[in-house]
Amino acid sequence: MNKPDNYEMQGNSPEFTALLRSLDIAAATDVAVLLLGESGTGKELLARQIHRNSSRSDAPFIAINCAALPDGLAESEFFGHAKGAFTGAVADNPGRISQAEGGTLFLDEVGEMSLEIQAKLLRFLESGEFQPVGSLRQRHADVRLIAATNADLRKKVEQGNFREDLYYRLNIVPFHVPPLRERSGDVALLMKNITRDLAARHQLDPPVYTRAAMKCLDSYAWPGNVRELRNLCERMLILFSGREIDEGNLPREIRHQHQSRWTFSLPDTGIKLEEVEKELLQQALEKTGGNQSKAARILGLTRYAFIYRLKKYQLQT
Repeated sequence: MNKPDNYEMQGNSPEFTALLRSLDIAAATDVAVLLLGESGTGKELLARQIHRNSSRSDAPFIAINCAALPDGLAESEFFGHAKGAFTGAVADNPGRISQAEGGTLFLDEVGEMSLEIQAKLLRFLESGEFQPVGSLRQRHADVRLIAATNADLRKKVEQGNFREDLYYRLNIVPFHVPPLRERSGDVALLMKNITRDLAARHQLDPPVYTRAAMKCLDSYAWPGNVRELRNLCERMLILFSGREIDEGNLPREIRHQHQSRWTFSLPDTGIKLEEVEKELLQQALEKTGGNQSKAARILGLTRYAFIYRLKKYQLQT
């Protein structure tokens, strides 16, 4: 049986290692934690690590994807239901909160909960009590809460889509999980580890990436983060097993972003910056028929700064 991938937990960048250290500190407490970050950054894996490093590690870790819960079933999933509470309720259901007793409840995409469920969740967080659907009896549970979202909860509060009181209850210890593009140096490390593991799994020889290909991959924004990187590694392994991968072999969207990163491409032979600036000043004057104010606006300068540069290079005004 293959072990689950945990590549999102790998990295040596200062940004990522600082996060891991902070999460270890938070794990020693029982405070609510809010993980903020883009999809694919490994928020659930980080939540599981907090749980493993906490005093609740021997108790259950229960995860709920709030975005995947139908409105009609959300309350039952959270708080459980009594037999006969609604059509199809043929037996008692303890609910996820009861299942997490003594352990950790992880709410992924917490910003997608309905306002009704938000109100009931807030009451539970404040009192530890909840009431299953169709039951007249209050129940109690002792759980540690970790929530995660890729949404701007503060903005959702302003729009009326998220309760402000619940926001403050969740936002006690927030952590920003950096996207892959902000984790300096981690792309090469992750590619090496991911490719090695996938090659062993598929029984294929790993490909070799040229320096140009790695430069292109390192400058890519990775909107899908580690999840996207893993998919790319697997695709390249299948298509180029045991071969060399150059920049031209990479997917078009990666090559295109690398090529269009700069509006000006610095030639390998270099340039003289003063000559380029003088030429731009002259072109701006020609395009505007000598109108210095318009020429300055084209170059993003004030009229005073534009005239100063004309005098600096002894250009005709």
